[in-house]
Amino acid sequence: MKQDPALNPSALQQRASAHRAMALSALHADTSLSVRLRRYNEHMAKARALEAQEVA
Repeated sequence: MKQDPALNPSALQQRASAHRAMALSALHADTSLSVRLRRYNEHMAKARALEAQEVA
C-alpha cells in the first residue's frame, strides 16, 4: 500500500527536489526553446506547490 506523502514532510521535500532536478534537466533537453521553457515552468510549479504544502 502506498503511503500518502502529505503525512511525511520528508517525502514532500524529496519530491520537490526531484521536480527541481527535472526542471533543470528540461532546460538542457534537445528540444525547442518553447518546449524546454514549458517543461521547466511545469516542474517548478509542482516543486513550489509541494514546498507550500510542506510548510502548511
